[in-house]
Amino acid sequence: MKTTLLEKLLVFYEEDPRDPFNLYALALEYQKHDASVASEHFERLLSDFPDYLPTYYHAAQFFILIGEIDKARIIFEKGIQIAAEQKNTKAQQELLRAYRAFEDDQLDE
Repeated sequence: MKTTLLEKLLVFYEEDPRDPFNLYALALEYQKHDASVASEHFERLLSDFPDYLPTYYHAAQFFILIGEIDKARIIFEKGIQIAAEQKNTKAQQELLRAYRAFEDDQLDE
């Protein structure tokens, strides 16, 4: 029997639920299958692992896609702040570019 990626990720998560990458990978995979579960995982990442920077870009993009624009804006802003606090210039610049593009799109609508 072939194991799906989602099944493998669930096993990794069960083995180490305190590793933010495992929850992050699940959130990304659930985007393809179940938006409500993906939303729950992104929410948990943001609350339980607020310093895990990769979450912010993908969570903001996800919430834009499901129409939660205000939440996406808050996530971008928080991610930019955390990247600055961590002195992670690359992540900060990537988040700033994405945030500016997001804001430009909002003005066009």
